[in-house]
Amino acid sequence: MAKVNQTPMMVQYQKIKDQYPDAFLFYRLGDFYEMFNDDAVKGAQLLELTLTTRNHSSKNPIPMCGVPHHAVQNYIDILVDKGYKVAICEQMEDPKLAKGMVKREVIQLVTPGTQTDTGAGNAKENNYLTALTRINNQFGFAYADLSTGELKVSSLDNFDAVLNEVMSLRTKETVVDQSVPKEVLERLKTVGILLSHQDNVEVRSELSYLTQGVTATEQLTVLKHLLTYIHTTQKRSLAHLQRAVIYEPTFFLKMDHYSQRNLELAQNMRTGKKSGTLLWLLDETKTAMGGRLLKQWLDRPLVNRQDILARQKKVSVLVDQYFERNSLQEELTQVYDLERLAGRIAFGSVNGRDLIQLKTSLKQIPKLQHILNELPKAAFSDIYERLDPLDNVVEIIDSAIVEEPPLSVTDGGVIKDGYDQTLDTYREAMHNGKQWMAELEASERKITGINNLKIGYNRVFGYYIDVTKVNLNKLPEGRYERKQTLANSERFTTPELKEKERLIIEAEEKSTDLEYKLFVKVRELVKANIQRIQKLAHAVSELDVLQSFADVSEKYRFVAPTFTQTDHDLEIVEGRHPVVEKVLGRQTYVPNDVKMPEKTSILLITGPNMSGKSTYMRQLALTVILAQMGCFVPAKSAKMPIFDQIFTRIGAADDLISGESTFMVEMKEANEALAHATANSLILFDEIGRGTATYDGMALAQAIIEFVHDRVHAKTLFSTHYHELTVLDKSLTQLKNVHVGAVEKNGELVFLHQMQDGPADKSYGIHVAKLAGLPDSLLKRADTILAHLEKAQDQHATVQVATEGRESQPDSQPVEQTSEDVTDESDTQLSLFGEPEEKVTQADKVASEVKTLNLMGMTPMDVMNQVYKWQQQLAHSKKKR
Repeated sequence: MAKVNQTPMMVQYQKIKDQYPDAFLFYRLGDFYEMFNDDAVKGAQLLELTLTTRNHSSKNPIPMCGVPHHAVQNYIDILVDKGYKVAICEQMEDPKLAKGMVKREVIQLVTPGTQTDTGAGNAKENNYLTALTRINNQFGFAYADLSTGELKVSSLDNFDAVLNEVMSLRTKETVVDQSVPKEVLERLKTVGILLSHQDNVEVRSELSYLTQGVTATEQLTVLKHLLTYIHTTQKRSLAHLQRAVIYEPTFFLKMDHYSQRNLELAQNMRTGKKSGTLLWLLDETKTAMGGRLLKQWLDRPLVNRQDILARQKKVSVLVDQYFERNSLQEELTQVYDLERLAGRIAFGSVNGRDLIQLKTSLKQIPKLQHILNELPKAAFSDIYERLDPLDNVVEIIDSAIVEEPPLSVTDGGVIKDGYDQTLDTYREAMHNGKQWMAELEASERKITGINNLKIGYNRVFGYYIDVTKVNLNKLPEGRYERKQTLANSERFTTPELKEKERLIIEAEEKSTDLEYKLFVKVRELVKANIQRIQKLAHAVSELDVLQSFADVSEKYRFVAPTFTQTDHDLEIVEGRHPVVEKVLGRQTYVPNDVKMPEKTSILLITGPNMSGKSTYMRQLALTVILAQMGCFVPAKSAKMPIFDQIFTRIGAADDLISGESTFMVEMKEANEALAHATANSLILFDEIGRGTATYDGMALAQAIIEFVHDRVHAKTLFSTHYHELTVLDKSLTQLKNVHVGAVEKNGELVFLHQMQDGPADKSYGIHVAKLAGLPDSLLKRADTILAHLEKAQDQHATVQVATEGRESQPDSQPVEQTSEDVTDESDTQLSLFGEPEEKVTQADKVASEVKTLNLMGMTPMDVMNQVYKWQQQLAHSKKKR
């Protein structure tokens, strides 16, 4: 935009804008916040505002748009939610007293990661700002929630671990420095994260307190960059920030973000909403801070046996104590968001209503203590000790703040009568002055005989005597001084009225100013107790989540699981998928057992589509997660080991941003499990290999099963449509076949949804297609083709899987091939890994590859590369001849 002949105001604007080039600058002008130049053009489009211009007569008028100051927060929220930054520029002096240009400064930079006012709809959601640095091939990673003061830091070995943390935390913004590699920055951008650069570090006294106990270089560095960015952007007190907590991902049950997504822990894959998720089922919390803690526990289940059992014990007590639990719930509903109230107190943005909410919340604490005293004390002693009633804070607020204060803290009406003698004097003067006005109005009506004469007030003209024009002839000559003429009346004043007006307005101004000073004093007294408030908030949150667990456990007939110590047995009797059961209803859902003793590491699951294989796999994972959160589980009984990691490969999805096909995503997720799983992990593989040609897929599936069986030894559920793989139970001693039952009745397929031992006898694919409503003619043709294929297969007894070539294992036995398994050698089909003995031409090979090419699993570039490869092969073959 052109900058010629700029006015002093535009010079000031541009100077401030140059400091925040990547943000919208909201520049305060009177009662409006204005945007100019490119900000105005883009802002008008995003906020649906009217775009005007400044200096209309100029050759280069300046684009301009604005929003009223009283509604600015809504417009800021819209821009920040869209991923933009907003710099709020305020007038720092009274325009009436300013000499020359009014001094203006940016008082806050609001960004997606520093937004604290997230609205009631997101009260149970954290908004994390993350930070990343890299030192000596080690990533320093930290995150903070400015609304609650939470601050955590960790060291991560590789970018995959970083990406997993970033995605799990659902951060919108990451602070980086110049040490972070460019390829890492690009990858973060592709997943929709706003990158903010903070290369310099400010030395602040608060930093040493917040980083106490942190010694690792990469952790200290990333904390300094994060805290510097926070101080630079917020420009206000951050006394509520808590000391950094060092955490290790290995402290918790590890689940990458793919697994969290596949299991639909907090977000429905279809709708992107909370409904239909495990969080949706579990969330019976009564406070916003309890809801956030529940989400954190769900993201990070425990792996320490004693910690799990401690939570489980508390849940057991609350399940048994129905009436005490109900009393807890009633009291918790009256506790407001103590964490975010503490944040607003620190920011200085708290108002009178917030302080009343704090007082109301604190008054519930003695009641919570009394209820806990009615329970077995040993289970809740740690929480009881942290339930601090903060009586001094209650007394401060109760003595100073009226019960129903206004929203504004600058317009008066917040402080109670009797709290301050000077304020009471001002209020008495205002009251007496207004009483004098009422008496004057009555006296003037009597003297003039004008019954509708009245004394009014407005901010521009002050107090006045209003007389309608039809009554002007009744006024004695010279009684009043004319002040203002209106269409239907005249307004007057008198020397006495002017003097009284001066006294009243002076008292009002002094009263308002004094009230605000008194409120700030009260706020500072409360602010001194922020750490105590936060400690109390943690205790109340924990109690809230535990009662939620107990409520859900009783409502849905969950049981307390037991954990094995010396063996690795897994035995769940009549286990259920809790979310599906809630949706379908208790009477409809069919429970299933999961039995995997010490010597069984793999369940190979077969059965038709839509029969419940994926549900069966997911229900095991959810049961493990619930158990290690400390909650009861959906089963008749449950015994299980404590798992260290969960890996899932369930459902098909392209990664369009990275240009990866379904099959590539499938292979990457499988590789993640194979590379990092241990004998204490849980692996769920659903239809591995289906994204490529049949033989390729079957070969990969078998190889993966053997790898897990021979090397990983993790508890694994592997569902497949490759029925040929079911013979692996003869060679893999720790593999067991199970299938989902289904029967045909009068040509119709009926799912039993019951898991049974042994392999399925067929896939019922055509029956499922019939259920989907495919045309009858198409289904009949499919039946004919299927019969032909089955007849051809019967004519050639086939070795279904290749057992040769696998590394010998102590517990593995070779498959014995009888005359029933293999016919005459000349009629036997080639082994899956065998090489054909018949010599074929290069053209035949290419033709064969064309027939089996899986186009749907390839990108356009892959196809072009393959065609080029064939061309080279044919050309080379021709030269040889």
